[in-house]
Amino acid sequence: MDWLITRFSEEQLYALEEWIGEWFFYAALGILALELCSQVRSKSIRWKIVGDALTNFVTLGAFIGIALLFFGVYIGALYWFYEYASVIQLPNTLWVLVLAVLLADFIYYWEHRFMHRVSLGWASHTVHHSSPYFNISVAYRFGPLDGILPLIFHLPMAMLGFNPWMILLAETLVQLYQTALHTELVRKLPRWVEAVFNTPSHHRVHHGSNAQYIDKNYGGMLIIWDRFFGSFEAEKEKVIYGLTDPIESINPFVVFLHGVWRMLVNIAASKSFAEGVGHICMPPEWSAVRALRLQQAAQSKGLTGRGQS
Repeated sequence: MDWLITRFSEEQLYALEEWIGEWFFYAALGILALELCSQVRSKSIRWKIVGDALTNFVTLGAFIGIALLFFGVYIGALYWFYEYASVIQLPNTLWVLVLAVLLADFIYYWEHRFMHRVSLGWASHTVHHSSPYFNISVAYRFGPLDGILPLIFHLPMAMLGFNPWMILLAETLVQLYQTALHTELVRKLPRWVEAVFNTPSHHRVHHGSNAQYIDKNYGGMLIIWDRFFGSFEAEKEKVIYGLTDPIESINPFVVFLHGVWRMLVNIAASKSFAEGVGHICMPPEWSAVRALRLQQAAQSKGLTGRGQS
């Protein structure tokens, strides 16, 4: 059992993260090819599906660019908390990595829930949900804040003594597991797997705009967090993918920026400072209701104006 306590250097952790991420990306391209071939065979392929997939990879490029721009801040903040605010500094061993992945998965659940239930998070995460299709390329459909906001949630791991590179590796493993869930090629897995782990079936529900599927199944690797915290929903009726207010575009600039743009428009139209803050901190439906009321008021004024002229 000595391999459980074998120490990894920070360079080895970084290299492992890079290797796993690169290897999985090529595997994902292979899975996407299988998905598209399956659609060609079933005659359900559409050029818009291909265009949507290409748009997903453009958003990936934008996400990587922003993440690299802020990487110094991200890793620097983790190191500061690790060096000056940690209660202990844990060794870089395999058993610590297993513990880090479990904790990162628990944190991912709450991070993911935040991205859905707070307008600032949704302004970015809505990009990921805006595709009306569901294939592995959708896993690479990122928003402009997706590489920044996770820092807030992972700082406690540094305070608990996990090395910053261990934290990044654990984050990557949880994210890559999530990537593999974006497919319709896999239907249902054995009951015990569906009971404990997040599966393609569970994640299809998460991407559904059906009323009973909205804001369900936030989990990363494990679905037990959703079962315990009351956000689980099983896949029953056919999933309708995308947003309840679809953007109807495969333009990568529209896709990547539509959520942040909507938030900024809502803030600019606010009648008070408190309302402006609400468009950042309140749930997305809070902003949607106020935006609808503003639109209805504008239409009412327009009708009144035409009646008087």
